[in-house]
Amino acid sequence: MDYIMSPRGFKRVPAVDKCFAILELLAQSKGPMGISDISGKLELNKSTVYNIGHTLTDLNVLENQGDGKFVFGTRFYILANMAKNRSALIQVAHPYLEEINKKTKLSAFLGIRADRQAILVDKVDSAYGLKLSSEIGTQMPILAGAGIKAMLAQLSDREIDEILAQTDLRQFTPYSIMDKELYKKEIRNVREQGIAYDLEEYIEGMIAFAIPVEIYGGDVQGAIWAVGLTRHVPKSTIPEMAELLRGISEEISYRLR
Repeated sequence: MDYIMSPRGFKRVPAVDKCFAILELLAQSKGPMGISDISGKLELNKSTVYNIGHTLTDLNVLENQGDGKFVFGTRFYILANMAKNRSALIQVAHPYLEEINKKTKLSAFLGIRADRQAILVDKVDSAYGLKLSSEIGTQMPILAGAGIKAMLAQLSDREIDEILAQTDLRQFTPYSIMDKELYKKEIRNVREQGIAYDLEEYIEGMIAFAIPVEIYGGDVQGAIWAVGLTRHVPKSTIPEMAELLRGISEEISYRLR
């Protein structure tokens, strides 16, 4: 292994420099990048990029898409959450999760879309003492739950059609939507109303409300959602909760532009 002697007296490891160069390039990129793209931009040997990229993928810091391009993986977002004070997204969003929790007593979540999955990056547990099994870093299927609907509503019709063409709808509960045209209609309703609903479609006995969160000008699709037992959410309170979440969506999206 090659080392470079630092002026401060330690041996600098070039592989670490290259690793962070790749991570910084991906962070600055507006989309996934392949080995050739990274190699050309950083003037690195393709085999070096290949080995570093796949090592980071094995560590879940990156994810290798089906087309061979890399995006940030679960472990990256877990580490970001652990460093909350330095994570702009979580630092901005977390007080809103606490506000939702305080006003609704429901569990509140923040998630982002990563290719064909959604990753949970922050949460505040229910004031009812109910703790859901979803922990920070959990990966959720791309067509499951209110939060996913809110994320997909930020994509173009073409992008949604591509995802639906490559992904099967799953029967999570007896109330799950199994018709792709009906699912697309749900996404259009989210765009119009600014809020997504999950009435026991993902987990039986649970209800969820979600709002789209536009992050960094739309480069990242995020969502905040509140989840609770159906018995804790009387139908008469749904309009009030929806209005609360819509207001938060506008505020947080403005702050994250």
